[in-house]
Amino acid sequence: MPKENLHELAEKLKNDTQTQFDFLFCVTGMDWGEALGVIYHLRSTVHKHEMVVKVTTKNRVAAKIDTVCDIWRTAELHEREIHDLFGIEFNNHPNMEVLILPPNWDGYPLRKDYVDEVNMIIR
Repeated sequence: MPKENLHELAEKLKNDTQTQFDFLFCVTGMDWGEALGVIYHLRSTVHKHEMVVKVTTKNRVAAKIDTVCDIWRTAELHEREIHDLFGIEFNNHPNMEVLILPPNWDGYPLRKDYVDEVNMIIR
């Protein structure tokens, strides 16, 4: 889906009475080589159905996707982790401070183009 529509779609998926995806249970960052992205796993505890939403950006230098932490609070820490490990910035996120890596870490260790000179990351 176009990343520009993510926030609007997320609001509809949560608030529409026919979907009511009230539980975001997994958020995963991805590097597909040409594109970076995020995968959202949603569940409706009301209707007992699930959905996966995938959003991508081809801009690897300044990867930006809208936050959904104002819709599902659980996304706040997941988005910070994805920022640390993949370099995706989340527009309108309340706190994009480093969560996992040391503040002076250089690069994004889960990207396919990351160079690991000291073999700290095993693939």
